[in-house]
Amino acid sequence: MREDVGGVTTSLHRPTTDSSRSRPVRYDSFEWQEPPPSNGVPRNAWGRQSRRVSRWHRPYTVLLIVFDLISTLGASHIASSLEKSQAGFQNRSWAFLDGTELFNFFAYVVLPLGWLVLLWTNGTYDRRYLGLGSEEFKRVLRTSVTVVAAVSLLAFATKADLSRGTVATVSLSALLLLLLGRAIARQILHLARRRTGHGAHRMVLVGTLPEALEVYTAVTRSPAAGLIPVAIHLTDGFSAARGIETPVPVYAGRDVLSLVREVGADTIAVCGSASSEPGELRRLAWQLEGTGVDLVVAPQLTDIAGPRVHIRPIEGLPLLHVEEPTLSGPGWLVKNLMDRVAAGLGLLVISPILLLIALGIRMSDPGPVFFRQTRVGHDGRTFRVWKFRTMYVDAEERKATLDELNETDGMLFKMKHDPRIFSFGAKLRATSMDELPQLINVLKGEMSLVGPRPLPADDGDYLGDVRRRLLVRPGMTGLWQVSGRSDLSWDEAVRLDLYYVDNWSLTYDLSILWRTIGVVLRRKGAY
Repeated sequence: MREDVGGVTTSLHRPTTDSSRSRPVRYDSFEWQEPPPSNGVPRNAWGRQSRRVSRWHRPYTVLLIVFDLISTLGASHIASSLEKSQAGFQNRSWAFLDGTELFNFFAYVVLPLGWLVLLWTNGTYDRRYLGLGSEEFKRVLRTSVTVVAAVSLLAFATKADLSRGTVATVSLSALLLLLLGRAIARQILHLARRRTGHGAHRMVLVGTLPEALEVYTAVTRSPAAGLIPVAIHLTDGFSAARGIETPVPVYAGRDVLSLVREVGADTIAVCGSASSEPGELRRLAWQLEGTGVDLVVAPQLTDIAGPRVHIRPIEGLPLLHVEEPTLSGPGWLVKNLMDRVAAGLGLLVISPILLLIALGIRMSDPGPVFFRQTRVGHDGRTFRVWKFRTMYVDAEERKATLDELNETDGMLFKMKHDPRIFSFGAKLRATSMDELPQLINVLKGEMSLVGPRPLPADDGDYLGDVRRRLLVRPGMTGLWQVSGRSDLSWDEAVRLDLYYVDNWSLTYDLSILWRTIGVVLRRKGAY
């Protein structure tokens, strides 16, 4: 039977067994194969069913292979062209290859195929690492190191007169082209996931309702991740869901595998403490053997990045170890040095632009060029932030009359069409050029290039989670800015800032700086 619980359609029956269950059922993104009974005893490898692969993965892998092949062929062409232009073909690094035909064979057949084999053995085509995160690119980098080591060892073993410059040119060119090709392929995949839903994994969330909804919120924040929850299977009965609206159908009292088959899912996510009974999770893994359905465990550790999480098995018990955030040490010193150097050079380079902006402000509205306001910085210390003035001189006095028109929540006041902003100031805000003088704060060590945005000192006492933002210096740009800027709610902005504090790294800073360029050019959320 079916019943409606709190506005949520639920199903309480087990499907009856009929002849149709033995036949494969095709869904949009994969083909379901009914699993054979499993009791945990290893099956014969020769008689085992072939593992289902998501249908998006096959064409995407072909695309990656094409890109990788073009990249390695291009690297060989670049290296050979440089060698021929520098000196005679027979007198340089490839001279150990007797003749042009043999050279072409090694440069355009052996080396590219060798790259592809090593890329495959290093797991760069494994769907677990494709589409999201940095692991795919790390494995490409690892492959490049392996190729250099293999070529060097081969040259040493054969005593070939192989130029170090040629090896460096081939390896560096191939690495850059491979990374570029992978980045382009990833953008194509993300575009397909956002616009059409193809290339995504359909998930069934198993656990209590609060845990399942928390996981749902986390995985749906990024459509590019390709994780689409389609159902929730409760482990604590329907009473917990009564009167609560949920974004996907809620089920209970069902066989999980039957539910996966019914909703067309290919992934089961065990949320939080869903597997409270000892051995339950292990038995579920046994049931999934041979079906190709992925089993993932989503612990209650939201907003913790991968590098801080390590699995340490002890006597068969996988312990999830969470490292402390790295807010000191050599990396932090490099960040401070990079901030000071970049700020100093930036002020010198853009000084003519700053002068033109200052003239534009004075011509638009009489008054000071800069806006100075007290903000809260690292460890709660206050400082005066530098910004180009974009509002009329009486903006602070007029703010009280506009409080009821505030379009954001929390500690911020934002209006898309703020009457206090003059015309030239609106252009500066749209391009974020009003914040360029903050390079002075960065040079003085009061701010950083990347970090949480500094908030006014009179907007609250920074208690609770918000105060954790003060563990790092505020930044000119940050995760909040590249994720939506003024379009985000206050709670979402705080969550992003706290995520940055907990998962900071130099590479993360560089990634945010790169993303900032695109956000500024699109003028997303700037007002």
